[in-house]
Amino acid sequence: MKRSVDLLLVILAAPLWLPVLLLVSVLIRLRLGSPIFFRQIRPGLRGRPFKLVKFRTMTDARDAEGHLLPDSERLTRIGRFVRATSLDELPELWNVVKGDMSLVGPRPLMMDYLPLYTAAQARRHDVRPGITGWAQVNGRNAISWEEKFALDVWYVDNRSLWLDIRILCRTWVSVVRRQGISADGEATMPRFVGSRS
Repeated sequence: MKRSVDLLLVILAAPLWLPVLLLVSVLIRLRLGSPIFFRQIRPGLRGRPFKLVKFRTMTDARDAEGHLLPDSERLTRIGRFVRATSLDELPELWNVVKGDMSLVGPRPLMMDYLPLYTAAQARRHDVRPGITGWAQVNGRNAISWEEKFALDVWYVDNRSLWLDIRILCRTWVSVVRRQGISADGEATMPRFVGSRS
């Protein structure tokens, strides 16, 4: 039923999100050039890899040795706006349509984090990842990794249609208020290096 609800909501909301998608695509093309989209392999249901699609928000600027500069230095002005308004996540609706993701679920993180999770934290992959989730409406990037994973696992254990509706409603509030966009001193979050013992 969750999959059917995801598709129904995406289709019904298309008149709202399609024009925004086109407008942001044009802005990024004009300000950053090509490519418009950022694609990266992320772990999905049961850790299976899929290709996540987001709007590109950073340049490919490198130092004298050819290494990418830190995220905070590559994040552009338009990129900051797109991230602050969460519009960079809009192309992930394609991942929802394909079945890689759900509207609500734990956020898909990096593939190289998989071996770093505790057994309890790894349970966040027992459901499809989401565009928004319980952790996103309870602190997003302003909370620690451990808090975020605990919220993800709580969602896995307590998921329901009504909880998803509650999360979607709270997501709108968080986006409007621009809450928890980044951790202190970071473009988003510091890298996860494993939980403290």
